[in-house]
Amino acid sequence: MATRVFSDSEIEALRGFPEASADELVRYFRLAAVDLEFARRRHGDANRLGVAVQIAVLGWLGYVPVDLSAVPCSGVERLAGQLGVSPSVFDDYAPREQTRSNHFREVAGFLGWRPAGEVEWKELDRFLLSRAMEHDSPSALFRLACDFLKTRMVIRPGPVMLVEHVAAAREGAKAETYQRIEHLLTDTRRAEIDRLLTVDTEIGNTRLYWLGHGATRASPAAVKDEVDKLIFLRGLDADVLDLSPVPAERRRFLAGIGRRSTAQALARSDGRRRYPILLALLTQTYSDVLDEVVGLFDQTLSGRESHAKNKLDERLADRARAAEERIGLLDEILAVVADESVPDPEVGERLRSRIGMDRLQTARSARLEQLPRDWGHLSLIEASFGYIREFAPAVLAAVRFAGGTDTSDLIEATDVLMDLYATGGRKVPAGTPDGFVPTRWRSYLDKAATDDDTTAYRHYWELCVLLGLRDGLRSGDVWIPGSRRYGDPSAYLMPTEQWATERDDYCGLVSKASGAGEAISALKTELGEAVDALDATLAESDGPVRLDDAGRLVVGKLAAATTGDEVDELRDRLTERLPRAQLASVLVEIDQRCGFTDLFTHAAGKTARSPELTRNLYACLTAFACNIGLTAMAEASGISYDILAWTADWYFREDTLRAAIAHVVNYHHGLAYTQAWGSGALSSSDGQRFPTRGKSISARALSRYFVDEGISTYTHVSDQHSAYGTQVIVATGSEATYVLDEILGNATDLPISEHVTDTGGVTLVNFALFDLVGFEFSPRIRDLGKVTLYRIGTRPYVRARWPQAGKLLAMKANTDLIAEHWDDILRLAAALKYGRATASLIVGKLCASPRQNAFAAALKEYGAIRRTIHAARYLSDEDRQRRVRRQLNKGEAHHSLRRCVYFAGEGRVSAREPARQHEQALCLSLVSNLVVAWNTEYLARAVDAARADGEQVDDGLLGYISPAITHTVAFHGTYSFDLDRERARLDPGGYRPLRHQPTCAPGVNLTR
Repeated sequence: MATRVFSDSEIEALRGFPEASADELVRYFRLAAVDLEFARRRHGDANRLGVAVQIAVLGWLGYVPVDLSAVPCSGVERLAGQLGVSPSVFDDYAPREQTRSNHFREVAGFLGWRPAGEVEWKELDRFLLSRAMEHDSPSALFRLACDFLKTRMVIRPGPVMLVEHVAAAREGAKAETYQRIEHLLTDTRRAEIDRLLTVDTEIGNTRLYWLGHGATRASPAAVKDEVDKLIFLRGLDADVLDLSPVPAERRRFLAGIGRRSTAQALARSDGRRRYPILLALLTQTYSDVLDEVVGLFDQTLSGRESHAKNKLDERLADRARAAEERIGLLDEILAVVADESVPDPEVGERLRSRIGMDRLQTARSARLEQLPRDWGHLSLIEASFGYIREFAPAVLAAVRFAGGTDTSDLIEATDVLMDLYATGGRKVPAGTPDGFVPTRWRSYLDKAATDDDTTAYRHYWELCVLLGLRDGLRSGDVWIPGSRRYGDPSAYLMPTEQWATERDDYCGLVSKASGAGEAISALKTELGEAVDALDATLAESDGPVRLDDAGRLVVGKLAAATTGDEVDELRDRLTERLPRAQLASVLVEIDQRCGFTDLFTHAAGKTARSPELTRNLYACLTAFACNIGLTAMAEASGISYDILAWTADWYFREDTLRAAIAHVVNYHHGLAYTQAWGSGALSSSDGQRFPTRGKSISARALSRYFVDEGISTYTHVSDQHSAYGTQVIVATGSEATYVLDEILGNATDLPISEHVTDTGGVTLVNFALFDLVGFEFSPRIRDLGKVTLYRIGTRPYVRARWPQAGKLLAMKANTDLIAEHWDDILRLAAALKYGRATASLIVGKLCASPRQNAFAAALKEYGAIRRTIHAARYLSDEDRQRRVRRQLNKGEAHHSLRRCVYFAGEGRVSAREPARQHEQALCLSLVSNLVVAWNTEYLARAVDAARADGEQVDDGLLGYISPAITHTVAFHGTYSFDLDRERARLDPGGYRPLRHQPTCAPGVNLTR
């Protein structure tokens, strides 16, 4: 049974020693006095050391491998030192297996360990069954089983026996899952679910396929198609199915299997496997489709609004040109009228003769009407009323909206509109609420009411309802029950009872006062210290940051660094030594050293891996990262398309790709050379645009970057040049919404504490939330001298304390508002810190909140003070400015590398579904990190070689040499994934030889 989930080589590896970390060596290979006394009772140094090794290994692993020769040498040396014997005597320990076995029984008895009996096996099986309901990965269950036995001081049995129990637990979890949902499987429901797997003549495909493929563009047809899916799923009770008896992790696992399986494969499977998969898939698909309907409603409606805005811009431009002609005519008239030498009776005659009656009459007939407050925007949206009517009734009929007391008018108006759609009514009933209508649009309704134009009133009122719903969903003031993305925002916060018990712990974690008064006092002190430094800088008056004669802040450019020529010379000398390799060779080589492909696990939890799997993973990874595609990769590599497609479907997922990226980043972080660039505590993020091929729901037109449409990838890069986070975002959206996501979700060993962005990542909400979750936000803001700075205190007090900087603090912060909402602000920050909600979801809603939202206003007030503190520190510290600029340059260098990797198809993204685009972006980040790691290792070897040749390499200059270089790796050409041939090219240490480089000429010195 074990061979079903583990290969023979993996089983053999489980019998031996794993790699020991430095912490494990220190913790387990240091024996207590009683342990040493027990070991010293043996006869002979070899037996004493052998018994000591068994004591250490049993505590470390929970078992002692039969072959002790592979025990970590450093561990043996540590034990030998404690015993006062030579480590070499261990080679003579117990040549007879019986002796080692006898010693092991004595050691186990001495330490209190016992073999697994019937009771222990039953306890383990119960434990594994409960864990298998949450995790289906055999390797994860095997590790959990080992930990379970170890905590109970039960000796781990042989791996085959243990893996068989793991496999039995997985089978038991399948049966338990079916048992927990069997009551839902009526004969009618079974028949309905089975029909998902047969071709439906109405749509020409299976309903399973139909449900799994979303819209590729925002249009009325796409909205209605998603609404049809929503109605279909409700017909299957997907919105009310209660699968809560099955753990959430297992539901997600089953749904993932359903997405990747074909209808034919599911139809052939046993019902005890098929029905749980399809039920989990239906409930998750319902939530996905509900969010998709609302998202498409927003995007389609906003598309008409943007179209109207473009039309408005054209009309305003035409109006401006016409106004220019009238202004010119007015100047000529004023020249005559204001001329005192012209008698009054002659003014009219002069005007008619000089300007001409035709011109005057033409100007009069072309009189411009007064525009409404929105310049006519709503009337232009109304021109698309028929288009909007194609999808809006379907959405309101299928979706239920809710909101707080502030949106009661809007929710009531929505109910009225739903009734009008349902009954075909044309006139808005008297007394229908309209208090939600913005002031800028109020005049449209008033004029229509005055003119008794019921049709115009209905159109404008209906548009105000629909646009109000859209804006309310964006800000969170309106929500949809059952939705993940558009649910009640209060559900994202930590429950009040839990917050009451965890408030103090959280405040201690992020070093914030729990009381509002103490928090405001600390904030005032911090602001004062920052402005002190700025005031001192401005007092010097001759630096790049100064006040001009009018008292305005001037922010000049920093002087260029003086190390440029030396860095260029050193970079050239080092990179000339680096070997050149094909991209496939780089993947194989780095995988040899860090094993990143081990993180690609089968979606169904299978662990046994064929010998060809690693090769196939390399091919798929290269195909996606380089934008070649699986079809072209099959032709270039000789691996069949079917094999590549199967590998991609079952091994390439967001979780496996993120795990592999984190693994490579950690490997790179552990290299000694990376410390030349930084500690890993600083990072930056920025967007990179890619054009798309064909329509995609995530693509947008942006003429500055794309001929047609495109997407943006938002990447987080550490100061060690590795990319630890990647997201695909809408190119026209705000990058600031996504800045915190990857930092809070950082799963690497990088100790990120400070983050840098350019102006695109800046919002007041980000300034507030970064500080409240325990990070420092240090953006480079364009036109920083024009940013409004805030003060705490009166204007006279501030100007008296800071003669230079005080006059720049133009706005008084509303600390009373902050104090009033301080506890809720902390509660929100804790929800983000502890992962109850994604930062992008919360930031997007807060930034979209209207002014009357007091909580959002309080958070922005706090953010305004944090921005002032940052501005004061940034302007008064040139080293900080250089550090921020250098980090942003590292991000740009990584973007250049990504652009070179992603070379095929003119760099156009061909994937249409957002999930596929995201997976491809993660593949690109993984390969870019592999290239960075490869270059880093060989730069370190080049430095060592240069020093061995007598060159003096200044460590201070190494930090300016980026590993995000491309000329060392060939991304184009044929792709051969011959693992044995690639490994044969490496030396015994696992590296390629450096290219030949002569020693420095006499007199050449590479130090500064």
